[in-house]
Amino acid sequence: MGRGKAINSPWMYAFGMLAMMIPSQAFSAFYNYYYLEKLGLGIALVTLAKTIFMIWDAVNQPLAGYFSDRTNSKYGRRKPWIYASIPLFMISFMLIFSAPEGMSQIGLFTWFLVALLFYEAIATILWVNYGALFPELFRGDSIRKKASAIQQGYQIVAILIASAAGPILYNSFGYSSMSIIFGLMFVVFMILCMRFTQEDTTRRDTPKMGLRESFAATLTNKPFWIFNISNSFAQTVNGLLSAMIPFYAKYVLHVEEGMVTFLLASIFVSVIPLVGVWFWIIKRMDPVKAWRLSLLAYAVSVIPLWFGSTLLGGILAGIIVGFGLAGFLVTPPVVNSLIIDRDFAETGRRREGVYTAVSGFIIRSSGLISALAFLIVGMIFGYESGDKPGDDPETTFRVLISVVPLLLLLVSYILSYFVRLRGDEDGSKHG
Repeated sequence: MGRGKAINSPWMYAFGMLAMMIPSQAFSAFYNYYYLEKLGLGIALVTLAKTIFMIWDAVNQPLAGYFSDRTNSKYGRRKPWIYASIPLFMISFMLIFSAPEGMSQIGLFTWFLVALLFYEAIATILWVNYGALFPELFRGDSIRKKASAIQQGYQIVAILIASAAGPILYNSFGYSSMSIIFGLMFVVFMILCMRFTQEDTTRRDTPKMGLRESFAATLTNKPFWIFNISNSFAQTVNGLLSAMIPFYAKYVLHVEEGMVTFLLASIFVSVIPLVGVWFWIIKRMDPVKAWRLSLLAYAVSVIPLWFGSTLLGGILAGIIVGFGLAGFLVTPPVVNSLIIDRDFAETGRRREGVYTAVSGFIIRSSGLISALAFLIVGMIFGYESGDKPGDDPETTFRVLISVVPLLLLLVSYILSYFVRLRGDEDGSKHG
């Protein structure tokens, strides 16, 4: 592929997803296990840190989108923010997994909280600006479906790299070294993405909304809110599954830590070809209906995890989960772009940044839902930390990896029936 053809191609844009998802997946999959099992931080303190983060996130997410939309430079609206965030994101990720040894509970909690707030602030800037590029670079239903499928394929590769290589790296070299290696991979792939991304300079000249007016319009967009609230429940499952796999391996399947690689790989290796299956499905369906179908498939797919009792059983259950996960990864970006197009048609103003930011905040609230689910189920069955796992940790993690995800996905599926985008089935109307 020549440089000219590579500019703004779905294949090059997707390198940004590959870059960000390698450390993001390592974070979501291993930070609970690192702080609870390895360092012995109490589950109540972990939940408190996540709650404080949500308050902080409620402020920085919308502001990141607002300032991004109002940026007007010769380099574009989004790229300057992304370039500035690259070194800071690597540093913040390393701090998460480099807690000093011998700290008290309060000291360890303080380290985790400060590192978490720093990490999430920089991650917000990256995700908001990267996500805001999608509806601008790819216009029309057909190209968006293709770009989404490619992007999610790269995401699965990233998840597989982090999930499979993570346990090998931290078992061999430690968590801090793992974070350095993944951080360097992020830097290389993110710069590659930006080198082949060129923003549309005409978009920066569209009329600007004030902060209050911009968010007022967002707040009154009913399909946007229902869509993202529904997605937040499903997104909780994504994070919960990744975070619970190490615990599931230890307490339910009774296998060594090294086997976590195979369990995570069983889910994410299967997703790679299944992304292609879902791309074939959504090409033949209305995007909203395809998204709704993916939620139902995801709900059904988590049930077999309850019955796992051996490594082989866990792997087979993981492959089944891969089918549901693949659908949920591919379908939401297409629906979200339709919503943004509707807004532009009604207001004449491009507000991808604000929509991406508010959407990100709603979906990132899934982290709090996950933390609360962990806390509540842990309290019911007596799990506090690796030092105090309670009398029945096996049931604790069967519930957290199967029952809780099933309930969350059923809520998400029911909410999806309240999303109506009639007249937008053909995204080319706005393309």
